Amino acid sequence: MPLKIPPETINEIQSRVDIVEIISSYIPLKRAGRNFKANCPFHQEKTPSFIVSPDKQIFHCFGCGEGGNVIGFLMKYEKLQFKEAVEILAKRAGVVIPQLKEDNQEKSYISQLYQINEIACDFFQKMLNSPQAAKAVQYLKQRGIKDEIILKFKFGFAPLQQDSLLNYLKKKEFTLSLIEKSGLIVTKENGGYIDRFRNKLIIPIMDVKNRVIGFGARVLDDSLPKYINSPETPLYSKRNILFGFNLAKDAIRDADLAIIVEGYFDVVTPVQNGFLNIVASSGTSLTIEQIRLLRRYTHNVIVVFDADKAGELASLRSLELFLEEQVNVKIATLKENTDPDSFVRQFGIDRFQQIIKGSKEIFDYKLGILLAKYDINNPWEKSKVAGEMLLTIKKIKNEILKFEYIRRLSEVLNINQESLILELSKIKNFEAPESLSLENKKDIFSSLNNTEYMLLKLVLDDFDNLRKVREFLVPDELQDAVLKEIFRKIFELANQGIQVGPAELISYLDDEISSKVISRISSQQTLSYDENRKEQLLKDCLRRIKMNSILLACQDLQSRISSAQKEGNVQLMNELIAEFNSLIKKRGALYEKANSR
Repeated sequence: MPLKIPPETINEIQSRVDIVEIISSYIPLKRAGRNFKANCPFHQEKTPSFIVSPDKQIFHCFGCGEGGNVIGFLMKYEKLQFKEAVEILAKRAGVVIPQLKEDNQEKSYISQLYQINEIACDFFQKMLNSPQAAKAVQYLKQRGIKDEIILKFKFGFAPLQQDSLLNYLKKKEFTLSLIEKSGLIVTKENGGYIDRFRNKLIIPIMDVKNRVIGFGARVLDDSLPKYINSPETPLYSKRNILFGFNLAKDAIRDADLAIIVEGYFDVVTPVQNGFLNIVASSGTSLTIEQIRLLRRYTHNVIVVFDADKAGELASLRSLELFLEEQVNVKIATLKENTDPDSFVRQFGIDRFQQIIKGSKEIFDYKLGILLAKYDINNPWEKSKVAGEMLLTIKKIKNEILKFEYIRRLSEVLNINQESLILELSKIKNFEAPESLSLENKKDIFSSLNNTEYMLLKLVLDDFDNLRKVREFLVPDELQDAVLKEIFRKIFELANQGIQVGPAELISYLDDEISSKVISRISSQQTLSYDENRKEQLLKDCLRRIKMNSILLACQDLQSRISSAQKEGNVQLMNELIAEFNSLIKKRGALYEKANSR
């Protein structure tokens, strides 16, 4: 257990930070005599009653009664534990917190992961200058990416060979276990490890401190998926990261505006053209963690939609989180068949600026979609429009804005304001999961792989089944990302001789989605099976998963064989063909066994 932070250390931290500086990085403060004032961030008010005293280094709200020191503010505003808030402030103050030996070992482990990523980034950058990176270089030139931008974003190239990076890191005396935890290698079918990224353009992903925490990789042919990313690691969690934020944060603060796009090159191309306050969500719905990261630098955001998302109500779901966090969010829409990257290359940065300037508030944008979808002359369809819009209005915390939007909705739909307010009051005050809309929660379960889902239930119902699973499968053979991580943790604990039930397993997993899956699967009454057929069901699940894994591996090998053939690498091609034939035999044996029952 870590030691409690000594009181003298806490006092030193507080003496070195200024509460006004800290709080003003989150909310705008105005001087009022010797103190500073603001609208309270912890409740809704029209007249500022939130006071910050630089002399006493405290804050207090005379409206809701919240108050305390700088640590308390950080805990309340960022929803942190005490130790987390103190550690953040200690870093800003340059104060070293005494740690136990175990904590120092953990820091050393994390430090080594950062080192591995930095060394891997250097390796990929050097390989971009090698002859085998010709396609990667050509790809960047086709997109018009200049040399200085290649260096700015630290683009690289992962060689085709299976273990180039692995051998390079082993020479640096990193252990296989540590390299695996970095997410840079994966286990092979027949044992051992290979590089995760092979024959791909590499795009490093940085944190706010410019440290490499993960990698994106793009294929250089027509194979799918076009992009793959590092898995979740102790350093890299997609929900916490915005691509390009390390380069954009100062420009975002200066402009008091952040532009959010979807893909890596949707950031790179505008940045090359001088558009600096731009970041990417990397293809995921925006999370509360990303929004709070942005909110430290601005309360104004414009999200750029590609044309294929322009009319989707589902694409607005995560944006409503901005409203809950009191961030002003607008939407800009591009032309058909363009994204920010292609739009800037085709029409220029000035036209892109015009699109940004023409962005619409989420209220107007959503209302426009609904009016195009429903006939408001029909009473039932009019009620649908009103209901959808009231769900958005409900999330707005500023009471003035809320009732202004009710007034506008009243005018558009020709419904009196009292009726809308009555309907608004009927909407239940529920606390939605911070990173997930209700629709997304359904998607988590509906998109899970059914066979892998059943296999997990069989293991959770009877941990004796785990032995058979471990003999037949490795977690990387699973295709569902959520279930794969759960099985990895189960295997890891089993290797340590730890057998856990569902409740204990949740304690070992720190992500919300895995916890929901485990609790759901353990309590689900509808997912049942005949106890007499349990053993056969287990065998069927294992065999299906294995066969599917082999099929996907064969498809990957076919692509690599084709690449090796085009490059004239006969030795590699023969090795890959031999591996392909071996997998075909395995799949055939499994198929025969399945049909001999």
